[in-house]
Amino acid sequence: MKATGKKLKMTQIFKNNEALAITPIKLETGDFSTFKEGEKVKISGKTKGHGFEGVVKRHGFHGGPKSHGQKNRLRAPGSIGNTSPQRVLPGRKMAGHMGTVRVTIKNIKIVGLDAEKNILMLNGAVPGTINSKVEIRK
Repeated sequence: MKATGKKLKMTQIFKNNEALAITPIKLETGDFSTFKEGEKVKISGKTKGHGFEGVVKRHGFHGGPKSHGQKNRLRAPGSIGNTSPQRVLPGRKMAGHMGTVRVTIKNIKIVGLDAEKNILMLNGAVPGTINSKVEIRK
C-alpha cells in the first residue's frame, strides 16, 4: 500500500513519561484508514540539497595541519593518487554535488494519528525539507 504526503515541521510529544521526536506528515493521496498506531512503515523522499561542497563537509576529510608552514591547505583533500598509473582512478572521493538524492528509511513507527486533519505522526526524522513530498509504504 502506497501513500504520498507532505512533511511538516518536526516537533515532540510526551507519551508514557518520555519525550518522542515526531515528524508529522499530512497525507495527500492514499487511504488514511489503512494506517494503525504502532505499525512500522517505510518512508522515501529526497534529502536536503547542499549544492557544491568540498571534501571536508562531503566526505569528512580532516584537511591539512594549521601550522608547520601550511598557509592555504587547511581544507584541501591532499594527494589524489599514485605516480604509477599516471591518472586518477575512478571512485576517488572529491568535492562535488551533495544532497538531493532519494533515500528510503525503514521501520519508522507510527505513534499517532489525526483523522480529521489527515496527519500521520511518525517517530524520528524523515528525509527532506519542510513541505517536501514523501512516499509512505507498508
